[in-house]
Amino acid sequence: MRRCSKVNPSGVGIRSIQLHMENRGQPFNPTVLWDDQDVVLVDTGLPGQTELIRAAFQEAGIPYEKLTKILITHQDMDHIGSLPELMAAFGDQVQALAHQAAVPYLAGEIPLEKSKRLVSHPVSVDVALQDGDVLPFAGGIQVVFTPGHTPDHTSFYHIPSQTLIAGDALTAQEGILQSYSPAYTPDQASALQSIAKFRSLELEKIIAYHGGECTDNLQGRLRTILDAGPVAVK
Repeated sequence: MRRCSKVNPSGVGIRSIQLHMENRGQPFNPTVLWDDQDVVLVDTGLPGQTELIRAAFQEAGIPYEKLTKILITHQDMDHIGSLPELMAAFGDQVQALAHQAAVPYLAGEIPLEKSKRLVSHPVSVDVALQDGDVLPFAGGIQVVFTPGHTPDHTSFYHIPSQTLIAGDALTAQEGILQSYSPAYTPDQASALQSIAKFRSLELEKIIAYHGGECTDNLQGRLRTILDAGPVAVK
């Protein structure tokens, strides 16, 4: 397990945390951002992982009890699974934010794309987002709508640190940025168009939910991924 240095959550900050699970290879990599007023979590793991999330906050030195916002990148269960539990535990203290396209999935109005089932515990989104919105948390977080992996997929760009929270729009392996997972990305044409949007961003770091943080040759890797085009499903 990676050991994180302690964080003073005053001022503005961002870091990824890791949700380690038995019988799974790679951990999930949610992201936490903070300022003097808000602690923001991006994505929530599988159902029943609130204690893992709490422990990851504690290991990183981030006050779990000060959580105020949860951003969702997309509807897949490994990203929204513990959202209902967190919303129930924190009550009115925490707001859920997601792209407008994700709202009917989270509300249980239409089936999830992968399972073809309605969510068993619907969540009302407090703030519906649009592409290009800038959220006034942690110094500014830009909404980047990135469909392809799912129709509602959304990434988030932390402006002060020039960090892209890519969700499943990209993956990573041993610190090297990789393309999306083709087996779980039904609309590769849209996914590549979404990745092309990242080329306009100033990037110091990219956090992939599956694979973690990348800092090396980011624009070069994006160019290589785009030049390679659609990925064959193995």
